[in-house]
Amino acid sequence: MTEPKLFTPFAAGDIALANRVVMAPLTRNRAEHETLAPTDLHVTYYTQRAGAGLIVTEGAQISPEGQGYLDTPGIYSELQVERWRKVTDAVHGAGGRIAIQLWHVGRVSHVSLLPGGQAPVAPSAVPADGVKTFTAKGFTDVSAPRALETAEISRILGDYRKAAANAMAAGFDGVEIHGANGYLIDQFLRDGTNRRTDGYGGPIENRCRFLFEVVETVADEIGAGRTGLRLSPFSNANGISDSDPFAVFSQAISGLNRFGLAFLHMVEGQTGGPRDWPEGRGIPELRAMFEGPYIANNGYDRASALAAVESGAADMVAFGRPFISNPDLVERLRQGAGLAEPNRETMYGGGAEGLIDYPALDAARPA
Repeated sequence: MTEPKLFTPFAAGDIALANRVVMAPLTRNRAEHETLAPTDLHVTYYTQRAGAGLIVTEGAQISPEGQGYLDTPGIYSELQVERWRKVTDAVHGAGGRIAIQLWHVGRVSHVSLLPGGQAPVAPSAVPADGVKTFTAKGFTDVSAPRALETAEISRILGDYRKAAANAMAAGFDGVEIHGANGYLIDQFLRDGTNRRTDGYGGPIENRCRFLFEVVETVADEIGAGRTGLRLSPFSNANGISDSDPFAVFSQAISGLNRFGLAFLHMVEGQTGGPRDWPEGRGIPELRAMFEGPYIANNGYDRASALAAVESGAADMVAFGRPFISNPDLVERLRQGAGLAEPNRETMYGGGAEGLIDYPALDAARPA
């Protein structure tokens, strides 16, 4: 029988993948508390899941200022690079490919997580009302942000450049720039959070400027063929909003084509929620504007993933929570086997329990 296309090799830019199943980034809050470096738990966790065509790691903040949640790993210190190298070596040894997600949360943070108790930064001083983050005291309302000065933007671009260089030093096959889910890049794109009057605010082309500068900076450092991007055009995650998201993301996605990126990864609808968008002005139309490899994400199961890749609606399909409790998810999908459900109590923070103790499928058991 012919192998379904979902399980066949694919080239995402310069990254050669064994199959088209992607492990989506999943925040697990288990970095070493004092250093925010990965640990041996990360080595085991990602190696267990090396059957994915591509692993995209949990978001790694590009600087101390970019942190938004307790015990999320960074990619800005020498120790973090050294520890991430252990992860990539192990994943490569198991035959996998792995990209790190570069993350700056912008306003979605708390003063207790930031150097010197400073306020979170954002395009504009617009609070994320009702949004919570995970701190040492549990889930807590995010702190009010301050607006970035125009002169500070070059510093943040420098942080992205350094983080991308560190990713290569750590042995990653590529990076995914996190431009989704209401974090810093998304905050610049949307008129609900971007009230600036300089060259980074106002008309859509100005609001896309920061995104394009980040992409250009990272691609210049490591090559466009190892640079991917995640967007969430119709998600309101973390209190994000826009008066006309289709117009914004039409311009953003069309403008990406000049870079020749390894992939565009989109959350289709609400993050972790309904696959909703306006008729005729939604994901299919935006996907058609992008000329490179496309990763579909949000609520896919085996049947819908197979159909999306066979039809050409997507080149790859990302799975999030199923990878938490099914380390051998690709094999389970291939066999049509049942999936284990994750323990929600151990998703964020903790140790080995709920991270590396989910069993693999017994290959001898009938599907």
